[in-house]
Order: sequence, then structure tokens, then C-alpha cells
Amino acid sequence: MSLAFRIARRELRGGLRGLSVFLICLALGVAAIAGVATLRASIQQGLTDQGSVILGGDAEMRFTYRFASDEERAFMAAHADRVSEIVDFRSMVLTEGDQALTQLKAVDGNWPLYGEALLEPAMPLAEALAGKEGLPGAVMHPLLIERLGLAPGASFRLGTQSFILMAALTAEPDSGAEGFSLGPRTLVATDSLRDSGLLSPGSLFETKYRLALPPAADLQALEQEAKAGFLDKGLRWSDKRRPAPGIERFIDRMGSFLVLVGLAGLAVGGVGISAAVRAWLEGKEKTIATLKTLGAPSSLIFRSYLIQIAAIALTGTVLGLVLGAGLPLIAAPWIEASLPFPARITLSAPALAEAAFYGLLTALIFTLLPLAQAEKIRAAALYRGGSRGWPRKRWLAVLAGLVLLLLATAVLRSGIPELALGTAGGILAALALLALTAWAIRRFARRLARARLVRGRPALRAALAAIGGPGSEALPVVLSLGLGLSVLAAIGQIEANLRMAIDRDLPERAPAFFFVDIQPDQIGGFIDMAKSAPAVSAYQTAPMLRGVVSQINGRPAREVAGEHWVVRGDRGISYAGALPEGTTLTAGSWWAPDYSGDPQISMAAKEAGELGLTLGDQLTVNVLGRDITGTITSLREVDFSSAGMGFVIVMNEAALQGAPHSHIATLYAPPEAEAPILRAVTSTWPNVTAIRIREAVDQVSDALGAIARATAWAAAGTILTGFAVLIGTAAAGERARVYEAALLKVLGASRARILASFTLRSVLLGGAAGLVAVFAGAASAWAVMRFVMEASFRFEPVSAMAIILGGILATLLAGLFFALRSLRVRPARVLRSEG
Repeated sequence: MSLAFRIARRELRGGLRGLSVFLICLALGVAAIAGVATLRASIQQGLTDQGSVILGGDAEMRFTYRFASDEERAFMAAHADRVSEIVDFRSMVLTEGDQALTQLKAVDGNWPLYGEALLEPAMPLAEALAGKEGLPGAVMHPLLIERLGLAPGASFRLGTQSFILMAALTAEPDSGAEGFSLGPRTLVATDSLRDSGLLSPGSLFETKYRLALPPAADLQALEQEAKAGFLDKGLRWSDKRRPAPGIERFIDRMGSFLVLVGLAGLAVGGVGISAAVRAWLEGKEKTIATLKTLGAPSSLIFRSYLIQIAAIALTGTVLGLVLGAGLPLIAAPWIEASLPFPARITLSAPALAEAAFYGLLTALIFTLLPLAQAEKIRAAALYRGGSRGWPRKRWLAVLAGLVLLLLATAVLRSGIPELALGTAGGILAALALLALTAWAIRRFARRLARARLVRGRPALRAALAAIGGPGSEALPVVLSLGLGLSVLAAIGQIEANLRMAIDRDLPERAPAFFFVDIQPDQIGGFIDMAKSAPAVSAYQTAPMLRGVVSQINGRPAREVAGEHWVVRGDRGISYAGALPEGTTLTAGSWWAPDYSGDPQISMAAKEAGELGLTLGDQLTVNVLGRDITGTITSLREVDFSSAGMGFVIVMNEAALQGAPHSHIATLYAPPEAEAPILRAVTSTWPNVTAIRIREAVDQVSDALGAIARATAWAAAGTILTGFAVLIGTAAAGERARVYEAALLKVLGASRARILASFTLRSVLLGGAAGLVAVFAGAASAWAVMRFVMEASFRFEPVSAMAIILGGILATLLAGLFFALRSLRVRPARVLRSEG
């Protein structure tokens, strides 16, 4: 080993000529993984460290449709130092000439238990909520203030109660735990809603009781005690150990996915690493031959060059770690300000170690094959420039083991084995498909170069011959560009199809409005209004309650259904006498309109199948603290994709009619009629909340767009690595292009014709890579739209053309510089040196 180190040290003194692409590819791949892993670790650490601030308390007890009972309040008082009561629901902000949806939070004097609410202009929260001029005060999110054209001192209504706007709410300490909302926040005091009509029996609202616990409190024991006493009454429990499970789950999954995309970038970079090492070793052939002639064994040569590769790999990994960790730290103020919860972007040793491990292992995988091939060649063959064969079987076994180690680590580290295996399988399948495509392109180019079609076109024929001949750049070009462009193509097709679906299907299938909190004494007048309004083409109404599926066939629902969305949180349920119009049963039969026996349930067929339920099974639903156990007697089709009215669970009328409840309604109307309808409803029934479907869909689309942009940035990193591979491929092939240009000049070809041949070669290869990416991306987008979004797919040509042009431009930029250099060399000098 000492002799191997000495040889390696002396060779490294000559510099890194030929291995700069190795460094760039490895550094970019490691940087992508290090950056994503650093952000993920910092956010997860912030969720852990700031759990009490994010949740708004050390623990939270949540109820739907009701306030806590005396027994529940006594439990809280016995265990907590302080308790804050919050009422959360959607409502309409009404001004003289406008109205808007808001997420209303009503708080008591103890809120917030942790953190601080920031107002503009600055003032104590108690003073802001006290109001002035005989009106209770309110604070609003700046977006809502701007939307309604309000200013501090302006008045507005919530239900039948007037409020005065005191300030803008610029920071809400517990917003990270609130989840998705359809409207910006308005904050008021709970007492001020007493005469608003918004908290009538049956109105849809949630109460959240935040608990500030003693430092020695045992959260696990307290949770078990609370659930034992109140779970059957509709309690939902959260605490600072997992203050925002939805955010945590999203960050974990998104971070894991982006790390896997970073690994795809490393795989693309590995192509460049392998090509760079191969070209570098070709330049060392005479040195290796001399060492072998002097008696150096193959193992010594292998070790000395492995040491050099390891030193360069370590350098590239360190550069990647500095770049990947440095960028999030530089952007930390912007990132931290944009997050809806406290977080501090800092260095994470496990995240950097993960990126370094992936980088070094990838470098070893892609350099082992060319190193093992060089070990096997005899000295005489090296002097003659002989070709390499397959390495020894032991090195192939080691290579297979390293690949399995990389995959196993990615699967275990992701925390989501299905996602990791699926993504890894997709990457390997994509690389195999791209390699097969490159082989097919070479075969096709070789045949086309001999066809009559290209006779009389020497530049095109030379380009095709070069693509199909020995030393072709088809494989590295297609591999380096194909993967990144495929991801971008898929994102482009999915986004375009989502936009088309919204513009095409929303007006035809979805209602204009979704109205909630229509009281039983208001539903008759609402139906009369809908019938008499000429712009309303159709309407639907139904009674609605919220309930928690607590048991399935006598067992806890979570034990049976896991994390299925039907048993996670509370669900909307309804009742009906006669079979509702338009309902299609797939199994069983509907009860009689006047049925009053034991509760019966009609369940959505798809969700029943996912839960493994069938006719005769029993569900226990907790409504307002009361358990109602019913038997499934029918299954029916429910189309949630239409944004219309649909309930997973519908019971017979007698089972639920006595419970306090409200009604919901949908109205179908053209866009130009939406504003008059909204004014008519809110002026007649100010307690009714209107949700405009298009605005809700736009909000969801924006969220999906943010995910698409994050994935696109990760794909851009893969493309940047691929571009480095293209440059390395062009640099490695410069010697062959110089020789080719010299021969063509001797045969009478002009510089323009030679340059045209080189340009056509780049255009054809780049266009082929882009075309393959378009087909792969379109296939992926079709699968996502068909099986995930359950929507139709239509090929979008504009983004596809941009992908193809991008592939052409990338290969042109990478190869043109070296093509121009090859034209400046004199043929005589080149041919004499080769001879």
C-alpha cells in the first residue's frame, strides 16, 4: 500500500486534467442531496423544538359541533396550569358593497398560551379585540383587508354582529397547526359572537382547548387518560410531540422524494463520472503499460489508481457538501420567513453524512468498472491501444453488492419504503429504457447513413455515420439529458392537464357555490330563492352533521382501517328518508321512507371496498358525543371529483333527525351570475357561509403548483449535472473529432461543411433525447392523471416542443465549443502524430 500511495501521490502532482467533469458531476449530485436533507432536518427539528408554540399549547383537546362539557372542563382544570378555548369555523365577512370568505378564530383572554400575535399597527391583542365606539374589535390577515378594501377603523359584519377592524394580523403563533383553510384569517373574542347567530345549534364549528401543562407532565399517560374518558364523546387529541402531523408527514414525504430525485441526479452524474474515468485511464495507458513492463502487478496498479479516484471523490464530495449546505444557510432568512411555523435553518451532521455517503458510494460504483477493466489488460495490448474486456467476476460481484447497498440505504433512510422502492425502480427502469433507446438510435442512424435518402447530403450522412459508428456519443447524451428532461416533461404535461381540466370540466360538472350552515328554519326560504332565480340552473340541498367513525364491527376504527381518510378525523354525514334523486345503488336496498327501526347506513361503494366493508357490517359514528351504531344495508356510487354534494355515510332519517344540525346546498350558475347570487344570499341570511368552488380549486391548484415547482427545481439540478456530462463527453471526444476533421479536410471538405456535420450531430442527438423524454414524460403524466387524479389526459404540445428544443440547445452548447477547436488544427500535424 505504501508503494501504491507513493505512485498515486506522484501522479496527482500532475493535476486533475481530464477529471474536472468527475468533480463537477459528483459535487452537483452531493449538493442537491445535502441541500434537501439539510432543509428537511432543520424543519423537522423546528417542529420538535417548537412543538408547544406551533400547537399553541402543550396539548390540545378538540371537539366538533360543541363546547366542552363540565366533566371535560374539570379534567382540563385538574391537569393544566392554564387553558385557552378557541372556536374555529368558516364565515363570511360582510361590508357595504362586498363580501368574502374567512377562516374565523374566536379566542379567550388566555390566547396565545405560547408565542405572540403580531399586529400592525402594534398594540396589545386584548386592546384590539376590545374594540371601540361601542363595537367589538377584530384583526384580519392583510390579504383579506386588501381584498375587501378595508382599513383600521372600518366596520364590517360577521353574521348579524358588527365589528370594527383594529389592526392587521401579521403573525399568528399557532398557524402551523391549523392546517388547510379556504379563506384568510379573522380573529375576534369569543364573547363578541354571542349575538352573531353564527354559533346556533347545528352550526359547523370546532372548539380547541389548548393546555399549558406543568413541566413534569407525562403526555403519554395524560393522552391515555383523556381518551379513556372522552374518546367515545368525539374527543380528538394532539400534543407537542407531534404538533402538526399533516405538515410533518408532508415534509417527510416531500423531502424523501426530493432526496430520491437527487439520487437520480447522482445516477446521471455517474454516467459522466464513468466516462471521465474511462477517458482519464485511456490517457494513462502508456504509464500503466510501463509500470506493468517494470513488473508492477495488476493489484498495485489497481490500488494506486483507486487511491487517486478516492482522493478526487473526497474532494468532490466536500465541495458538494459545502455548496449544498451553504445555499440553504444563505437563504435561511427568506426560507424561515416563508414557513408558517418557527424553524431555524442550521447545519445537520446526519444530513451531511447521508449526502456524503451517497456521493462516495455512487463514485465508487461508477468508477469500479473502468478501473477493474484496466487492471486486466496486458502491457503489449496497452501499447497498441487495445480494447478492454469484462473485468474479473469478483469485481462484478462487488459492484452488484454496492448497488444493493445504495438501494437498501435509500429505502431505509426514506422512511417510506414503498415510495423509495417505486422511485428507485422508476429511475432504474428509466435508465434502462434510455440506454435501450440510445442503442436503437445508433442502429437506426447506421442504417439511415447508408440509405438513398441521404445521398448527396454529405454533412447529414457524416453526422449519421458518426452517431451510428464506433465511439458514438449517443449513450452518454441520451442518458445525461433524458432523465431530467423526462421529469420536466411529466411536470409540464400534468400542470397543463390540470389547468385544462379546471377550465374545461369545472364549469360543466362543478357547482358555482357550496353553502353551509343553513339553519332548519332557513332551508325552505333558500330553496324558494333557488327555484325562483332564473340564473340558477340546478341546486341540491341536504342535512349535514359531522361525526367521527369510532368503531367498525365493534373494534376501534383505526385498528381496522389504519390511516384511511374516512376514519382520520371527523366526516360529513347526512340522513334521508326516500332514496335521493340521482342516487345509484350498487348493492343492497334503500330503507322505506318512514323507516324508524335500528339505524341503517348507506355507504359509498368505493370507500367501503377500500375499508373491506360489505353489507351487514356495522359502523359506530360519534355525533355530538353520542355513539350511533348502524348496519350497512346498501352501497352507492359517489363521485367526489365533481365538487358537488357527496357523503360517505348516509343514515335513515329517524337515526339523526333529532340531533342539532344545519343544511348544506350547492347552486349551479354561470360565472356572470355568481356575484348577484352571493349578495342575495348573504344579505338575506348573513349566518350562511358561501364557498366559491373556483376559488377553492384555484387554491388547491396553487398548492399543487408549489409541489411541481419544487420537483422541477430538483429536476433542473439533474439537468445541470447532465449538462456537465455533455461537456465532459464532448471534451473526451475532442481527440476523435480533431482526427475526423483532419481526414475530412484532406478529402476536400470545407470548414463550413465539417461544422455543419458536427452541428447536425448535436441537433439529432439532442432532439432524440428530448423526443424520448417527451414520450416518457407523457406516459408518466397519463398514469398520474388516470390513476391518481382520476381525470382524462390530453397531450399538450407546447411544453413538449420546449423540452425537445431544450435538449437540442443543451447538446449544441456543450459540443459547439469543442467542435470549433477541432477545426483550427492543421491536418498534416494531426495525421503525422497519429501515424
